Amino acid sequence: MCAMPSGESTRASVHEPDAVGPTREDEVAAAGSELIGGPLGRRVRPGRSWWTPVRVIALVAIGMFALGMVQKAPCFNGAWFFGASAQYTHACYSDIPHLYQGRGFADGLVPYFDQLPGDMQYLEYPVLTGVFMQVAAWLTTDGGSIQHQEQWYWMVNAGMLMACAAVIAVCVTRTHARRPWDGLLVALAPAFALTATINWDLLAVALTAAAMLMWSRGRALAFGVLLGLATAAKLYPFLLLGPLLVLCWRAGRRREFAKALGGAAVAWAVVNAPVMLFAFDGWSKFYTFSQERGVDFGSFWLILAQNSSDPLSTDTVNTLATVLMLVCCLGVAALALMAPRRPRFAQLAFLIVAAFILTNKVYSPQYVLWLVPLAALARPKWRDFLIWQACEVAYFLGIWMYLAYTTSGDAHKGLPADGYHWAIALHLLGTLYLCVMVVRDILQPERDPVRRSGGDDPSGGVLDGAEDVAAFGPAARPARHVVAVERVTVEWGRAAGATGRSL
Repeated sequence: MCAMPSGESTRASVHEPDAVGPTREDEVAAAGSELIGGPLGRRVRPGRSWWTPVRVIALVAIGMFALGMVQKAPCFNGAWFFGASAQYTHACYSDIPHLYQGRGFADGLVPYFDQLPGDMQYLEYPVLTGVFMQVAAWLTTDGGSIQHQEQWYWMVNAGMLMACAAVIAVCVTRTHARRPWDGLLVALAPAFALTATINWDLLAVALTAAAMLMWSRGRALAFGVLLGLATAAKLYPFLLLGPLLVLCWRAGRRREFAKALGGAAVAWAVVNAPVMLFAFDGWSKFYTFSQERGVDFGSFWLILAQNSSDPLSTDTVNTLATVLMLVCCLGVAALALMAPRRPRFAQLAFLIVAAFILTNKVYSPQYVLWLVPLAALARPKWRDFLIWQACEVAYFLGIWMYLAYTTSGDAHKGLPADGYHWAIALHLLGTLYLCVMVVRDILQPERDPVRRSGGDDPSGGVLDGAEDVAAFGPAARPARHVVAVERVTVEWGRAAGATGRSL
């Protein structure tokens, strides 16, 4: 018997092992496991080896990060410094070495306080990212040529970012306690390895992943503090507060949300206030630059602009992008309040960040890092994850080939604008595809890989197993349903601690 679960979700326990083995429930994972001996057998005894999932996944993440560094070798050995298009034809570009001198670190200038020569008067990054960049500059040798210093600066940053990558992998692995191997999705994501050292986004991603872990453990204040720090490093993490507000409203957990919001506001203010008070012009540069920046790489707005004889102005694009994002927010809120069963936090977090990426006027290739951990928690299905990753790798190659084309003069080596537009479309379609899969899981919870294995919301913390107190539409008319999943029947009803029974 198969039917839609109730809107008033509770904890469900089933007669399964403590940890869910992906090779037992995911055909792609099972096929891939043939490389290391095949799927787990029925008589396997997990947890009796030093090689725990956390350790294995952390080492795999570090190994993949190292491979990403190797991929940058042609640039490290010269393409960053000689020839404008070589760093694009080798697809190994990074902002890091160029900004060592371009943002005054080579000259000892203080970010936000000292004005820079050239068009960019102040550092255009949020404060905590600026601190990260400055610490790396302090650790960089000041001897030798500027090329030697920039190489060291990239290496120092790469080491610090590798630590962030390990933190992300560990946090994702621990967030869903019964599904630790889902962390391999992050560790093995090819787009993660390729884009990890393009910019400093991994700092914010690591803080966000740690915040998600704290929320899953019921530590609302710690979640808020970490999310506030993440927002002080990159703007996007604050978006997670929107879905969390709606979920806490539906579950009647407003006090926990208030703690999270307060912690986030205080943490953000502690980092930003000193710079805001004593160097306001430098502090505000990130926000004014984001507002004044025109339509740029990777967005559907660029396709429209390059195919129009009268492109939209920057102010018009800002307004339209904001309206589209607000519409998406309303859609996510409606989904959260009206879904037959309360969505998981990771699902809505993924959807809201994906909406921001899809509607934004710029999509730098490293922005995929924002979504990788959330995708692993929201839709831990190897087939869908790899389809999306293939689209992102194609875009990664497409943008560099397009830049090679535009910087190679009359030689025109690379991908022309029409080809680049197809690469953008592939990125957009891949992200939309994963969004559709997540929305389907929300509307049909029996399809959700996490809930098929008997869980409610492992990343939900106080939301996990909580009863609904406010819901609308189908969710406001709950009924007791039974979902048949392979050999296990899982019940969700009103009473806490509902149990499943074997068929």
